[in-house]
This record gives sequence, structure tokens and C-alpha cells, in this order.
Amino acid sequence: MGPVRDALARAARGAAWYVRQLMGDDAYRVYVEHRRAAHGPDVPVLTERQFWRQRMDDQDRNPGARCC
Repeated sequence: MGPVRDALARAARGAAWYVRQLMGDDAYRVYVEHRRAAHGPDVPVLTERQFWRQRMDDQDRNPGARCC
């Protein structure tokens, strides 16, 4: 029963990761990590509110492939 349970747990974690990526839940965290890694710790980052506002504005200007 252990290996089956482990496989199901891995599948559930994978599915949860996929949904978070699809919905953009990790987008701000990824942005901050990239900004700090690529530009250094002293470079200012957008606040979360500024980040999401800019992201939505960019999507409105360049809709690309969206369902809505």
C-alpha cells in the first residue's frame, strides 16, 4: 500500500503545481526571485500590487492567446 500511496501523493503534488502555474499563483514570487538573481539584491522590485496591475495592463494591451 505504501508505494501506491506515495505515487498518488506525487501525482497530487504534480497536479497542484500545474494548476498553480496555470493560474499564475506563483508569478509574483518567481518575478521577485528572478529580479534578485539577475539584477542583484539592491535593485528595487515592484510591490505585489504594482506587479499584478502591470501584468493585467500588459495582458490588456497584448491579449495573445487567452480564452477570455
